[in-house]
Amino acid sequence: MSGYWLTRFVFLRLLGLVYTIAFLMVVFQWRPLLGSDGLLPAAFFLDAVRAAQGRDLAAFVRLPSLFWLDASDTAFLVGGYAGLGLSLLVLFGLANLPILLALWFLYMSFVHVGQIFYGYGWETLLLETGFLAVFLVPPWRAGPFPKRSPPSPVVILLLRWLVFRLMLGAGLIKLRGDPCWRDLTCLVYHYATQPNPNPLSWYLHQAPVWFHKVEVLFNHLVELVVPFFLFGPRRARLAAGALVVLFQALLILSGNLSFLNWLTIAVAVACFDDGVFAPLLPTSVRARLDRHVSEAAETKARRLASYALASLVAFLSLDPVMNMLSPGQVMNTSFDPFDLVNTYGAFGSIGRERYEIVLEGTGDDPADTAARWVEYDFKCKPGTPERRPCWISPYHYRLDWQMWFQDMPGAAVEPWFLHLVAKLLEGDRAVRALLAPGPFEDHAPRAIRARYYRYEFTRLGQPTRAWWKRTLVGEYLPPLVRDDLRAMNP
Repeated sequence: MSGYWLTRFVFLRLLGLVYTIAFLMVVFQWRPLLGSDGLLPAAFFLDAVRAAQGRDLAAFVRLPSLFWLDASDTAFLVGGYAGLGLSLLVLFGLANLPILLALWFLYMSFVHVGQIFYGYGWETLLLETGFLAVFLVPPWRAGPFPKRSPPSPVVILLLRWLVFRLMLGAGLIKLRGDPCWRDLTCLVYHYATQPNPNPLSWYLHQAPVWFHKVEVLFNHLVELVVPFFLFGPRRARLAAGALVVLFQALLILSGNLSFLNWLTIAVAVACFDDGVFAPLLPTSVRARLDRHVSEAAETKARRLASYALASLVAFLSLDPVMNMLSPGQVMNTSFDPFDLVNTYGAFGSIGRERYEIVLEGTGDDPADTAARWVEYDFKCKPGTPERRPCWISPYHYRLDWQMWFQDMPGAAVEPWFLHLVAKLLEGDRAVRALLAPGPFEDHAPRAIRARYYRYEFTRLGQPTRAWWKRTLVGEYLPPLVRDDLRAMNP
């Protein structure tokens, strides 16, 4: 069996999985984060963009989104469930142009109004991948092996070009960004200071320095050398694809990086052809499928569409390529309003120490020195030292991730963080549900304060059952009641 029939089948199933996870986040997290009563209401953001642009058409061109038509909570909820339903169709084998086009535009609509909670590289990576997938599926028939719509080798090549930019961009930003990538010591710190460590991160952190240096060398091999073999002879291409997939699997095991690595694996599937996947099928199934597709041929219209897509991607790749070549390289940036061709990168700098903001509430008089303060735990980010780090990838708690930036030394107190404290003081159940189960679920606290701690992983052999040890650095926010927040944020 030759061609990319099975390649497309595997790619679309993985893409459907990632879309499903992405829209599950919309369904479960959008309202408390970005709804009308959320931490950063999307409707207010759209109003601000409209006011700055002056005209609705100019605002849409600046920020394409379906929600210019309706930014109500109902519209966001319906859009989330519609996206989830379409994603499940793709996951279970039904994919055609209307389905993939709707998924791409719908998710883009959420990303473009999601503000900082959707300002990450995996969002634009999903949009770019989803747009390419539109040209890989049949126009109407939604079955997995449509005889009249063979997978386009041009689109497969464009997916490899995406893998190339994704990996090389990540490698170059590391070499330019932090000297620890050059002296091979970054992973001495990374497992403990990454946004949301998992339990295996704790064990990897215990490894000796020489082991971490070998890990960094492997990172540089995959991100800086392997991409150039993605366009080589078949054996070189297959080896390069296998190394990319292995690398992403190791990243999945070592931390919670949302669906970034899962989506990268999906795109890297384009490095493989049916000669790789066919031996995994029973002989009878392989023979039947081979007969089914043996007479398939790409139509002229699909061929022309593929060439037009390639021309568009080539033109839009100029800015991302110039960015990769620039000493001032930036990561995770879009150069066109539809996020069709983007630049990527990750962990250009590595923190040497970890700091955490710990929120505490009390039902007592906050001025009383005997007041009992109780900690809030977030769902995944470190909190109570005895609590085991979470396993969550490919899902993603957006508030936890954003807290990692708020926790950084010297970071300005963001409006959404003050809104979070205010919502907790008001007893907002939707916002409270963004945090882990615990205190003040059925009533609001009388006051909230925030304390600032330095966190370190405990070490093997220490007489403790805690995963972390922490040291109080100081006060982050003084005890606040509702009237205090109204005065700070009228």
